[in-house]
Amino acid sequence: MRSRSNSGVRLDFYQRIVNKTILKHQNAVTGLISATEQNSHSWVRDNVYSIMCVWGLALAYRKMADMDEDRAKAYELEKSVVKLMRGLLMSMMKQVDKLERFKHTQSRRDALHAKYSSKTGDTVVGDRDWGHLQIDATSLFILMLAQMTASGLQIIFTLDEVDFVQNLVFYIEAAYRTPDYGIWERGDKTNHGFPELNASSIGMAKAALESINELDLFGARGGPQSVIYTLADEAQQCQAILQSVLPRESNSKEVDAGLLSIISFPAFAVNNEELIEHTKQTILDKLEGKYGCCRFLRDGYKTCKEDPNRLHYEPWELKVFENIECEWPLFFAYLIIDGAFYGNETQVNKYRDRLDDIMIRGEDGIVRVPELYSVPSDKVEEEYKNPRSQKRQPLGMLPHKWGQSLFILGRLLTEGFLSPGELDPLSRHLISGPKPDLIVQVVILAEDSTIQEKLAENGLKVETIAETSPIHAYPARVLSHMYSLLGKNRKMGLSGRPSSEVGLLATSKLYRFRDEIYAFFPQALDQHSFYLALDTDFMLDMFRTDVGYLHDNWQMVGRPTMVIPITHRLLDHYLSLPTSLLAMMKKLQAGYLYGSRIELGKLSDFVSTSCITKLTFLDKSSEETQELFEYLETLSTKSLGSRRLAPIMSEEEKLGTHRFQRSNSIKGIVKRTRSIQVEPGQILGMLRNRSRHSSSSSADPISPVTGPLPIGVTKSEDIPCGFTPHLLSSSFDEGSSLKHVQSDLTWHLDQYDGISCTELVEVLKESENLQEQADIIHYLYTTKGPKWDTHFGGHAGCTVKDLLTELYDKAGHLKQWWLVRHTAGMLKKRVEDLAKATTDIVVRQKQLSVGLPPEPREKIITAPLPPDELEKLIASACGEDTSIAMLTQELLIYLAMFVKTEPKLFTEMLRIRVGLIIQVMVTELARTFKCSGDDASEHLLNLSPFEVKTLLHHILSGKEFGVARDFDQSLFMTPGEMITIAQRRKSVVTSQTLLPNQDRDEDNDRCGQWLRRRRIDGALNRVPVGFYPQVWKVLERCPGLSIEGQTLPSSLTKEMTDGEFKFALQVEMVMNRIPEPEYRQLMVEAVMVLTLVAQHDNCLANMNWVIPVEKIVRDANEAFIVDQATYHGDATQCCATPQNMAKPSPLKCEGARGICQHFYDSAPSGRYGTMTYLFRSVASNLNFKSSDGENLDCSVS
Repeated sequence: MRSRSNSGVRLDFYQRIVNKTILKHQNAVTGLISATEQNSHSWVRDNVYSIMCVWGLALAYRKMADMDEDRAKAYELEKSVVKLMRGLLMSMMKQVDKLERFKHTQSRRDALHAKYSSKTGDTVVGDRDWGHLQIDATSLFILMLAQMTASGLQIIFTLDEVDFVQNLVFYIEAAYRTPDYGIWERGDKTNHGFPELNASSIGMAKAALESINELDLFGARGGPQSVIYTLADEAQQCQAILQSVLPRESNSKEVDAGLLSIISFPAFAVNNEELIEHTKQTILDKLEGKYGCCRFLRDGYKTCKEDPNRLHYEPWELKVFENIECEWPLFFAYLIIDGAFYGNETQVNKYRDRLDDIMIRGEDGIVRVPELYSVPSDKVEEEYKNPRSQKRQPLGMLPHKWGQSLFILGRLLTEGFLSPGELDPLSRHLISGPKPDLIVQVVILAEDSTIQEKLAENGLKVETIAETSPIHAYPARVLSHMYSLLGKNRKMGLSGRPSSEVGLLATSKLYRFRDEIYAFFPQALDQHSFYLALDTDFMLDMFRTDVGYLHDNWQMVGRPTMVIPITHRLLDHYLSLPTSLLAMMKKLQAGYLYGSRIELGKLSDFVSTSCITKLTFLDKSSEETQELFEYLETLSTKSLGSRRLAPIMSEEEKLGTHRFQRSNSIKGIVKRTRSIQVEPGQILGMLRNRSRHSSSSSADPISPVTGPLPIGVTKSEDIPCGFTPHLLSSSFDEGSSLKHVQSDLTWHLDQYDGISCTELVEVLKESENLQEQADIIHYLYTTKGPKWDTHFGGHAGCTVKDLLTELYDKAGHLKQWWLVRHTAGMLKKRVEDLAKATTDIVVRQKQLSVGLPPEPREKIITAPLPPDELEKLIASACGEDTSIAMLTQELLIYLAMFVKTEPKLFTEMLRIRVGLIIQVMVTELARTFKCSGDDASEHLLNLSPFEVKTLLHHILSGKEFGVARDFDQSLFMTPGEMITIAQRRKSVVTSQTLLPNQDRDEDNDRCGQWLRRRRIDGALNRVPVGFYPQVWKVLERCPGLSIEGQTLPSSLTKEMTDGEFKFALQVEMVMNRIPEPEYRQLMVEAVMVLTLVAQHDNCLANMNWVIPVEKIVRDANEAFIVDQATYHGDATQCCATPQNMAKPSPLKCEGARGICQHFYDSAPSGRYGTMTYLFRSVASNLNFKSSDGENLDCSVS
């Protein structure tokens, strides 16, 4: 008889440990592992982790088999693994109705249960009796299902089970925007049942989505119908969130040791090595102890201070858990496996020795990993004084199966029985390795032969969409329709993929179906949904962004292929290709675009090098395939319909026509729906400053009527409304005032009683003026409704909505953006990516608000919302002003683009207030054009989407900018860029005429600069770096801070740590009660002064009272006015006069909250800077005295 080898004997030893600690608890019928012998509950997460060591041991036996006995043991262990995984699958399949509902609701009530009965596989608690929504548990099951299947196990047996797993993928697709209860089943760490967005859940979902993609669940014996598909964009969304959140776990947990499971084994979800190391080091610095790692700071679970009679904690009692949190040995096991995967022997040896020291050996000789170590009640006080100094005692389950399993896996790896590649057959641990340089393939397609000829005239030979055959090119919505058929199963009542979104990564692949190849345009180019695609400059900017996004985020085999259609809608007014489009084509031909390598070619040239996915799931049912082809047929036969409205007259036609000019009482009705409000003081103060510092200028202030004109136009009176780009049309009479309604939008229709709608329709038939058409259609829509039949042309069937749609198309063609936005709002158009855009912002731990402050008019968005609910929220905040509702949607899209591509713009910015941003935009345009707020709002609504996006970027980046008109388009430029434009125009305008005005403008711009800066920073809620932790330290010193009637109590420091996101939100909530952005920013500066005092006063300041921050600001302002009067400063013209000093309210300069405009406009530093006066005010209020008893004379340089 052959003797056993040493390796065989050692494996037998581990098999004995596995049988004694893990498999003895596995139910013979269901295959599930119970929590303990007394508790029959089986947690999904714990079961999957527990069975990992059984799977690993089976792999080791298969690899090291000496005898048939070893092969038999391997087979036995493999079947135990299959039994458990199928047991979990069966338990989840019993809840298929909940799975189907959750795909559409993401409701906690519809979540799959987190635990089942190990005896029956049924549920053990009610839907509301446990925090069942645990995305990480379901994701872990999918991840290990993929890994185990790739290792050779067959766990899935039928196509019905394949469809169920496909729908499990849909269940976790929305993980990046679905708050859940997380790895510890608690949600918020107070355990009150509040779910949070957890980085550990998002990371596990990302790993599962990437691992299961295009995996055949039947293994080597499978076919095309047993393959699982995911969209790469969903996984990339998770990656983006991890990139912005880590090392933070959630709002209430600034760091969590559970993150080890996503930066290393088993998920390997993070592909940035620096972020992985930073997260791991943060965990070790803040959570590591002698007996393991704490789960998170102030974790009260099983501490002696925890009340065992209730599950939740009171917020104030979290402080008592600080420094006595229980330590969990299982995290040492994670660190051992992490070191083994990356060849870090030092780390392996360190934590293996430390784990050996704290394991408990039983009477049977088996070593077991305890659940946790706790500080004994008699040693708590010593532990408070000297953290990590006291000996702890083991508590909880023994063994802790999760930790025991990881311990065994670590031993199998370190002793050479398993290699990292065997435990990770999908090679996820290589995700953070270097990537080769990527080439983005670009295909330009012409809509028809006309566009093709125009491109050929400019040296670019392309195919038309029809000429790409046999390759088919379709809009992205076709791909969305295809994927909606994925996972359908009528037998189980599964409807397939719920989302209609397909991202850039998905449309940058080619798809094969029945030997035919399909290509798809990016979803952003879908012109049927929203008007952003009508702006050529915006689409080119989107294209540049998309190329960079593909270059940075493409992970698939093969190159990305972008297919860009050039349509008639991109032509300018002269039916020519825009110069910006042609310039982009030249750059593409050069082979580089902003640092990304580009290859331009035909679709047929890129088939062999592109990433191609087979849509095999479409072959499952002939009915589904027939449905698809019927959809493609309807897509190709859609008609644009006939035109009903009269065309807009050209200049020559208008001058040669003596049509009777009707004057009706509905003129200007569209403008009366506008609601942008800017306080007069916000503009007049700056204009007054500018006029005081400059002599009379020969250039008149720009107004919507007399402003800059398009190229080739000499008189504003000659421009019909339909042909005035970027400016308010001059067809508005100067006598008709541009008055906006107030916030309640109470313009009434009863003033138009007696107007015959039939007569208006007759007027509409003959009208060639776009403004007149807009006013009439708006009135008909408001009074009769969208379905009213106008009998236009004497025929029935032409509703008001039909006319409105045609007006929208006409305005889009003429690039009349004010009317495009207005009609789009009336048609209730919505950006298809609106919900996704807000989600992109919110999940990066930012809050959004729409509408103007204060609440409840300003609506706050703190969590992802469904598209319909979000649209209603925006409509409610904007009232009847549909133009602003559309502008709000635009800004949300732009903000989402910036938060993904330039996250540094949002540093120390927690709440993004869209309403205040719009107000700042109007203020900046009013300052630039030297016009009223009403006129500036018209300017804003007339800007193209690209110009609005550019203006937003300048505001976010803090650049000083002006508005210049370069040739035929408006551009927002920094002063240096404007000088460059001026130099390019020397042949037209001499430098002698430019430079004096330019110098004068630069001098004028300096005045009001700090007021503008504070107004912008206040509107953006921007605070200094480290602001919130410093406020936390101030609250440790004083009972609270009073800010305009709201108090930040010191009790917050007992509820939250200084690095918690929840604490920052509490501070923001109080600061956001201040509606004036410049005043809010002064309050931030005052709080910063208090933080500096708290750091450097050696505890000499009297901070034993609730400090009124607003009093500090007002006292500083009074000191400023006194100095201004003494030294005859600028404020002597308004607030520093004897009359105003005696009775300071109301202020002549109209400064917000009684603060002088000149104080707002003072630089922070310098002898007369705001910080100087704030320090003097703090010293006075906190009773600071110098050594000789006199008041301190403080200046900041």
